[in-house]
Amino acid sequence: MKKKRLLMRSIILILLLSAIGYTLYSNFFVSNEKIKVGSVAPDFLLTDLEGNKHKLSDYKGKGVFLNFWGTWCEPCEREMPYMENQYDYYKSQGVEVLAVNIAESNIAVESFVDKHDLTFPILLDKDRQVLNAYGVGPLPTTFLINPEGKVEHITSGSLTERMVADFMEQIKP
Repeated sequence: MKKKRLLMRSIILILLLSAIGYTLYSNFFVSNEKIKVGSVAPDFLLTDLEGNKHKLSDYKGKGVFLNFWGTWCEPCEREMPYMENQYDYYKSQGVEVLAVNIAESNIAVESFVDKHDLTFPILLDKDRQVLNAYGVGPLPTTFLINPEGKVEHITSGSLTERMVADFMEQIKP
């Protein structure tokens, strides 16, 4: 009986130490940021709320304001009206907003879009593949992609309307 208990405790201890070791390794030696400023933005294909498909490469020649967000995220909600206001101004100047919602139900996203009268494309990343490909950590995170498809700037956290306008000015063709 004592040998079984010792064996079980040893196995649990080994598993715990392995988990702690992996966590430390991944936090200190593996870079979570997959996309860097100056690199080509990875192409993706996502569907919007109406079922239309959007491929990043289809926007080549335009500046893309790529925003990752969630309905539950207060900073995301604060910046959405700013993005809408500036989208109205900059879309005729060749800047596109692509707002990527992370793994939420269509009903929750549609309710959010209706509440804020959003007109730019709302893309659905149901399985978080694009989120993971871009190495996004906290929400909101925004990638500024120039007309050549390269990442100009990456920012996390809530944006002011002035910041949104400055960023769109920076990536317009």
